[in-house]
Amino acid sequence: MPVWLIIVLVVAAIFLIVLLAIWGSYNGLVKLNERVEEAWSDITVQLKRRADLIPNLVETVKGYAKHESDAIKQVSDARAKMMGARSVKETAEADKSFMGALSRIMAVSESYPELKADARYGQLISELTDTEDKVQAARRFYNAGVKDFNTKIKIFPTNVINSSFLHFEKRDYYEVDDEEAKRIDKAPEVNFSDKKEEKEDEK
Repeated sequence: MPVWLIIVLVVAAIFLIVLLAIWGSYNGLVKLNERVEEAWSDITVQLKRRADLIPNLVETVKGYAKHESDAIKQVSDARAKMMGARSVKETAEADKSFMGALSRIMAVSESYPELKADARYGQLISELTDTEDKVQAARRFYNAGVKDFNTKIKIFPTNVINSSFLHFEKRDYYEVDDEEAKRIDKAPEVNFSDKKEEKEDEK
């Protein structure tokens, strides 16, 4: 076999290998990005569902706990902040405030037996708990996707492919401090002595 033909075949093989590497990296990065986008969409759907339950919860609580206006206002304000969030970081920060406010209103309900016994209230709490479980599952899936994506764009040759063609940027994790984002089925204890005194004075 002529030397020139061997050289051509070697060059062609190298070119093919490089081309396959570029193709694989490109497609892999695009797929990871789509996975992250899909996971984020799942989170927003569940957050929207959770936010849609709040007005009914607020109205139900108002019917039994009119004196808890501060807690009611906090959860309403936190909901508005959640609905207005745009970026991942903004949404995560709003989620922290929302879960804190929701935990407080859950704790408030402990001092109103009639409220806890209300069938509508019980159904709303059940739906909120179910939705929160789905939010947490979606958040874990999203963060796993972000980890894979952020790792992918840092390693060779994907980093070269990305900087040359795709220009994808590092994605933000959806981080919620567990100390601030209390689960609604684990509401913290609250001292209601001052509230009770206010009610007695009004009577």
